[in-house]
Amino acid sequence: MKLTCEKHLLQSAVSTCSRATASKSPIPTLEGLLLEAGESLRITGYDLKKGIYTNIEAEISEPGSIVLEAKLFGEMVRRMPDGIVSIVSDEQGMTTVKCGKTEFSFMGMDSEEYPELPSVDGLKSFEIAQGLIKSMINQSIFAVSDNDSRPVYTGSMFEIENGVLTLVSVDGYRLALRREAIEGEDGHNEFIVPGAALSDLERICSDVEDKIKISVGGNHVSFSVGKTVIVTRRLEGDFLNYKKAVPEQFKYSIKVNRSEMQRAVDRVSLIVDEKTKNPVRMTFNDGIIDCLCVTPIGKAEDVCICEGGAEGLEIGFNDRYLMDALKVAPSDELCVCLNTNSSPCVLLPADGSDKFKYMILPIRLRA
Repeated sequence: MKLTCEKHLLQSAVSTCSRATASKSPIPTLEGLLLEAGESLRITGYDLKKGIYTNIEAEISEPGSIVLEAKLFGEMVRRMPDGIVSIVSDEQGMTTVKCGKTEFSFMGMDSEEYPELPSVDGLKSFEIAQGLIKSMINQSIFAVSDNDSRPVYTGSMFEIENGVLTLVSVDGYRLALRREAIEGEDGHNEFIVPGAALSDLERICSDVEDKIKISVGGNHVSFSVGKTVIVTRRLEGDFLNYKKAVPEQFKYSIKVNRSEMQRAVDRVSLIVDEKTKNPVRMTFNDGIIDCLCVTPIGKAEDVCICEGGAEGLEIGFNDRYLMDALKVAPSDELCVCLNTNSSPCVLLPADGSDKFKYMILPIRLRA
């Protein structure tokens, strides 16, 4: 194999595809990137759960393929001077990477030992703007569970119904829902995508109107963003019935400014003790929310102005769960919807739309 290409294109492709390589694996090639030189240079990373591949422009003198250790190769390219990079590998796998006066020689691995990426049979496909899916993921992925005991909750559910796409993430203590209308989609379809793949998709997408294509197969889902494709397995299992889990009726609905509430919670949670995980106590009075936190470190108090009240209802919250929702909520004005001090708190847009719902379970307070 013999080729040349632009350093910045190569570096970007290597960085993107390395996200799908295995950090440690009994199969050495899974820790590497597959380089395939044909009409263009295709670079692939794959860890048997998720694969990312992309094509970049290159001048191919001799077609061929080689697997290069991802971390080492990535660092080589990153530290090289700007310019044209040449990559040459012989039949024994000895590979030379050169740019300007900088040159590295090392052994690659046999591409025949690299596992083949699964194909997505494409039972269903649809398109959505990059900027839109990027924001929807950002505003819901924080509630994805990191507990592998319930694998189905380590991903987000995509539900398409009558031209509306809904993303739902849940971890047992909170729920995040984002909803947007998409063009040209009727009927019903739902599937669960691992959170790791969605994090990669969010990084790859730009804040532009260019479309990405989502293809849904029986066992896998693929996301095509320009010349880059992410292929990931679908998560299987019974996902929470969010329509029944989120309350529809509330005794109290209090309007707050998102930024003001975020600042108040941020200030009082400064003294939260990581060992005891003391809750933030919020008392919902008429026109004002009193925020209090008492920990072994000390005591912090603050207030947040609001419209409405809840007759002095006092509720305890995990500060991080509340802050995660307040940071990403795509609205400046929120409705804090409550029933009792032991029932879920739901954050909704104050304009009455249904674009997002964030549900947070309270913490039982001690006297």
